[in-house]
Amino acid sequence: MAPQSSAAAPYGLIGHPLGHSWSPQIHARLGSVPYDLHDLDEKGAEDLILRGAWRGLNVTIPHKRLAAGLADERSSRVDALGVANTLVRRPDGSIFAENTDVLGFSLMLERFFLREHGVAPSELLANRTALVLGSGGASRAVRAALEETGARVVVVSRSGNETYEGLVDRRADAVLIVNTTPVGMFPACPSSPLDEETLASFHGLLGVLDVVYNPCRTGLCLAAERLGIPSESGLAMLVGQALFASELFQARALDRGLVGAIEREIRLQTQNVVLIGMPGAGKSSCGRALARLLGRPFVDIDDALELECGRSAAQIIREDGEDAFRSVETAVTGSYGARSGLVIACGGGVVTRPENYDLIHQNGLIVFLDRPIEELSSSGRPVSQAKGVERLAEERMGLYRAWADLTVRCTGSAEGDAEAVRGLFIG
Repeated sequence: MAPQSSAAAPYGLIGHPLGHSWSPQIHARLGSVPYDLHDLDEKGAEDLILRGAWRGLNVTIPHKRLAAGLADERSSRVDALGVANTLVRRPDGSIFAENTDVLGFSLMLERFFLREHGVAPSELLANRTALVLGSGGASRAVRAALEETGARVVVVSRSGNETYEGLVDRRADAVLIVNTTPVGMFPACPSSPLDEETLASFHGLLGVLDVVYNPCRTGLCLAAERLGIPSESGLAMLVGQALFASELFQARALDRGLVGAIEREIRLQTQNVVLIGMPGAGKSSCGRALARLLGRPFVDIDDALELECGRSAAQIIREDGEDAFRSVETAVTGSYGARSGLVIACGGGVVTRPENYDLIHQNGLIVFLDRPIEELSSSGRPVSQAKGVERLAEERMGLYRAWADLTVRCTGSAEGDAEAVRGLFIG
């Protein structure tokens, strides 16, 4: 990769590989604009840092240690951690390095404990065990923030003194678990560094946090949710660290309320709207109308399945049986459920496999389109024809209601249903 010697904007993000990043839209709301992405190898990153015409840079993997080493002055946090995620060019041309990941996680931690337990984290974590999964740069930032609360921090990794094997037996007293590994990050989601059985064995947990922010609900957070353990993924940390970085870039204080406001905006933009309901309820026609209203891509899982397999759902069921079809349906549902900003119409039987819930819940708002049974048709629907609409309704209605975040009574038209869903989604 050719080195890049000058930045096209005064602010930006350096990393490799970057892929999709939400940093430009976050910094647009914070006022540190224009903001560019710089996907650079080490040589290119060093050249940009030393010779680029920038005022402020965020730095992500794998260049955080490089950024700390190239700075003329480092904060005490950077000196302690050896990594920096924020660089500021001072008027005299010198470079100052800070680690706002520590500040971003501290903000997330404080808000989480106040919301879930009504007290500051230091009141519940002091002299108690907090497990930090992973030993990379994010782990060091999280550990520093937790140590400020007085917690006894134990770093867990695949090798070293503290590994995952026998973890519960050694650390059954843990009150907080924080994942700093990339396990569970899109597109390999919703995987988790700890399975649900292991998580359930920690009987005193006050919370589970994950620095991964895409998907909205990581595999670890989904497991915690099922167990009734308060949890949160890393969007607040992402926005929080950006706010503290932007304050340094602009040399002015910013309203802390911006963190929550930007989080809500990002979730509204990125959260899928997932339609479930009986065969013939109008999910596809409503979904197309809703996608037009929201200006989003629309995915019909049955159509996507046919495109991928070269056979329709009805054909697969006739030729291979319903179980074979459900396996393929799960794979296709998981592929689209992991993505962001879509309107998705699921097959009527998606609720028959419990594992499908996590696939559509991880990044989605699940909406049940409730149409009266007498208005449903079984024409062209082999499962409805084989079992009968009434029997299907008896088997599935409870599941639709249990899975749904919102229920919309069908209005009689696709456009009316779409308007009703949009009103609830936007709020």
